[in-house]
Amino acid sequence: MPRALIILVGIAGAVILLFGIREVSSIVGPFVLALVLVIAVSPVRTWLAARRAPIWVQVAVPFLILVMVLLAMAGVLTISAVQLGSLVPSYTREFQALLVDAQNFAVAKGVSNEQLDRAIESFDPQRIIGIAQSLLGGVIGVFSGLFLIVVLLLAMCLDAPATARILSTSEDRRPAVVTALDTFAHKTRRYLIVSTVFGLINAVLNVLALTVIGVPLPLLWGVLALIANYIPNIGFVLSLMPPAALALLDGGVKQMLLVIAAYTAINVVTQSFILPKFLGDAVGLSTTMTFISLIVWTFVLGPLGAVLAIPLSLLTKALLIDSDPAAKWAAALVSNRPPP
Repeated sequence: MPRALIILVGIAGAVILLFGIREVSSIVGPFVLALVLVIAVSPVRTWLAARRAPIWVQVAVPFLILVMVLLAMAGVLTISAVQLGSLVPSYTREFQALLVDAQNFAVAKGVSNEQLDRAIESFDPQRIIGIAQSLLGGVIGVFSGLFLIVVLLLAMCLDAPATARILSTSEDRRPAVVTALDTFAHKTRRYLIVSTVFGLINAVLNVLALTVIGVPLPLLWGVLALIANYIPNIGFVLSLMPPAALALLDGGVKQMLLVIAAYTAINVVTQSFILPKFLGDAVGLSTTMTFISLIVWTFVLGPLGAVLAIPLSLLTKALLIDSDPAAKWAAALVSNRPPP
């Protein structure tokens, strides 16, 4: 077949598949989340297996760890979202006062009323805070199906020992596929662990900074910073805009600038200087592919797709590229690194 026809058929098949996944995103999202969580705690099962622990212990311990983490996250997110929803309407008067001050300042500088009206329509702090509500709401929507996630976790934890044995025995017959899946699990686990550690550091520092500055709901914005840490490229901006907008409403421009300065300083130190040294080549995706994966998986799975964009891209890369020895050129393009 002509190569152009093969490319067109492949693109058409990918589009059909993505739209199909989007239609069943309520099932695919929890499934991928459960898979990623099981991969994250697989070292615990390996450690128990090396010490000859009974099979039920190898299954129960990782499962209980994941369930406790899920319950804690669901509780914190739910309480924080309720607090945010009750807090935002109370700042209507402050928002109107800010609009009046901005209008007076702009008129004094010679800005027309028509330009002011367009600027006011385009800027609404409550819409910016709505970004946090949308992101948290999407994750809470997944946690609302907690029963499905727990069942999937239990099934995957039960199958994990047998799956590991099957992959190890199949390495001679399908070495490329087994190596690709093992690389996917290793990179995903390393990415999750490092991102979680630095996300927690960022969240703690942000909570301390917001508490000192006096911004309401610092714990909520810390949780948002932890979640946004998994979103490539734009996670920092998403975590910054809602507390900055709330600081503007609560304490004025000076408090907003303090929030922006604190977040920027924390992000530059942890994300730009320290994190790359620990993360290294864990992702194996170019900056362009990372951004494209963020757009695609957010479109397919919603807010949860943004959080799981990197693991989903690593899984796709493992199944379609890394498992094919003839696709080394494609792997080089995706990772932006020449093949050895």
